[in-house]
Amino acid sequence: MLSAQHLVKAFAGRRVIEEVTLQLERGEVVGLLGPNGAGKTTTFRMLCGLLAASGGTLRVAGADLLRAGPSARQRIGYMAQKFSLYASLTVQENLEFFASAYNLRRRERKERIDWAVGQFELKDRLDAPSGQLPGGYKQRLALAASLLHEPEILFLDEPTSGADPLARRAFWRRISALADQGVTVIVTTHFMPEAEYCDHMAILDAGRILAQGTPAEIRSRAPGKDGQPGSMEDAFIAVVEEARRNESNRGAAA
Repeated sequence: MLSAQHLVKAFAGRRVIEEVTLQLERGEVVGLLGPNGAGKTTTFRMLCGLLAASGGTLRVAGADLLRAGPSARQRIGYMAQKFSLYASLTVQENLEFFASAYNLRRRERKERIDWAVGQFELKDRLDAPSGQLPGGYKQRLALAASLLHEPEILFLDEPTSGADPLARRAFWRRISALADQGVTVIVTTHFMPEAEYCDHMAILDAGRILAQGTPAEIRSRAPGKDGQPGSMEDAFIAVVEEARRNESNRGAAA
């Protein structure tokens, strides 16, 4: 569903992303993790076409995203970290607007909006201004809008930031259900427990992918204590610290 090969991004001649390579299969949930400033947001924006890559190749659902037109982007859904719908519009008006933006016609538009309202339990909030919704409902509405056109691949940028634990759990249930239906999901997160919901994950730092694998494979890189395996957080810290030590040693040798 997504194949990124040797993606590079440079600003003013300085590379900030170095040779990122990722492969996503249909129905797979992939997590991008990294400390602040690691480059995961820049990488994420390149992968979904919001930011042009400086080099490399990127194919989404078989189409070259770096050169393709709107038809290829129609296969992508995107949910931003911050609530990015129109705060002054009601829930109903936002759904109508985004259905129109995705070029859904009358009958299909009604069917998809009805689906979204039922799926995300928005019926009692349809006339409420979106900007006045509680955080959990904003999250539901944003996800609903990103799914109106039935995308094949869904990009989620820190989707549970600011959500309470119950809302996070409900959100991930929905993501798992989408993956079971064949939707490919790529998500950035800084919540280590959420990485366990992913089928595959990649840890980035300083614009490079340091480690990739299943959650179990990543956890295996954590130093265990008292015979117990390390946690995902332990593994994350170990991977990043090892890479930084190696980079420091190379700099000292040079």
